[in-house]
Amino acid sequence: MKLYDAPRCPFCGRVRIALAEKAITYEPVEIDLGNKPEWLYELNPLGKVPVLQNGFALPESAVILEYLDERHPERPLLPTDTGDRARARLHVFRFDALLGDAWYAFRRSGERGDVEARLAEVPVGESLFVDVAYAPWLFRARELYGLELGPRVEAWLERALERPAFAAELDLVRGLA
Repeated sequence: MKLYDAPRCPFCGRVRIALAEKAITYEPVEIDLGNKPEWLYELNPLGKVPVLQNGFALPESAVILEYLDERHPERPLLPTDTGDRARARLHVFRFDALLGDAWYAFRRSGERGDVEARLAEVPVGESLFVDVAYAPWLFRARELYGLELGPRVEAWLERALERPAFAAELDLVRGLA
């Protein structure tokens, strides 16, 4: 199994955390986002990472998370209750509305207000699936941009960092600074 990956990319961070949570070994292939190789477009016509290759090429972090959960159910990311699973998927499906749009607006303008308000409200702590999906942005917000996460999210972060997969991603982010 190969993961086409970029350390700075929070979408890739989702997949790295999931792979670590599930104790799945893989071969990382680092992609320079500033100089993407042409062959990457053969794996993903959009030229984006992450791409997981396991007999076929699978792009899109949320899809990869679900694939990994189905393929390796021993350490589930999604809750067992069908309603809870649906809500977890909905939080990830609505990532842009809940955080992504404000995040990218902040990255373009440097305006902190909206993104900090959204960061304080992200739905972490409800399921491991959601936590894996949002953690890479929370780590980067705090460590790279000095954004305030709010007391509820900071408390969640402290608990999440007890998990080696989350701690490893935070270490990677700190190395980017």
